Amino acid sequence: MKTVNIGGVPEHFNLAWYLTLKEGEYKKEGINLRWQDYPDGTGAMCKALRSGEIDIAVILTEGIIKDIIAGNPSKIVQTFVQTPLIWGVHVAEQSNYKSIEDLKGTKAAISRYGSGSHLMTYVNAKNHEWDLKTDLNFEIINDLNGAVKGLTQGNADYFLWEKFMTKPLVDQKVFRRIGNCPSPWPCFVIAAREDFIENNKAELKAITDIINNTTSEFKDIPSIDKMIANRYDQKIEDVQEWLNLTEWSQEMIDEATVMEVQKQLFALDIIPEIVYYSKLTSTL
Repeated sequence: MKTVNIGGVPEHFNLAWYLTLKEGEYKKEGINLRWQDYPDGTGAMCKALRSGEIDIAVILTEGIIKDIIAGNPSKIVQTFVQTPLIWGVHVAEQSNYKSIEDLKGTKAAISRYGSGSHLMTYVNAKNHEWDLKTDLNFEIINDLNGAVKGLTQGNADYFLWEKFMTKPLVDQKVFRRIGNCPSPWPCFVIAAREDFIENNKAELKAITDIINNTTSEFKDIPSIDKMIANRYDQKIEDVQEWLNLTEWSQEMIDEATVMEVQKQLFALDIIPEIVYYSKLTSTL
């Protein structure tokens, strides 16, 4: 049996992986798929791909594009979630900040440099016409728990994270959400190390076929809203709203989307150049 290591964030977007693993679907194809949670997010997964700790990652589109251009020996093999990620802009409940404009020049909490929480602060700043060189400051907090500590203790002023995952903290009055910042592109892709793609095309195809079969019918799974609410400590009405907003994909990310992501990252001075579509993607 072939062992394959895969990583992703422990969030409701990835529940389909848990369900297919639980049913032993990969083992039926002779694949021992081992899932690793990365609560630190995209930056940690990029590091794990580079080191060979994982072969595949379910990862934020902008983060993996940036890291491949920076030398990560990986390629995108398909889109996983087609819809944008809705990033909530959060402050501590007791803070004096009332609007996103109040945050200009203050300190953003980020999980690590190169993570989605880092890159999206630039998108948010651009949306509000801030000076990207002088109005952005950062404090590394590693993960959501670190953000709670950082904002509550005043080590950082605001934090961007997926708004449904942080909703319980808003309900508990730990965070206050003062705005949203949707990613201007499909949010998650599946990426794999180049050497893994080259040597394991059949296994990679089998893995994507299994997950695609589940995501294509994900919303039709009986009581899926209750399952998500219980597993991720969410209110049922929030889960239902999230399900209505979210569309998975079973297709390769298209060239126009990849070029648009690069164009925006380049304009934000996050990547040094725009590269060919073939440098970032691989068809199975």
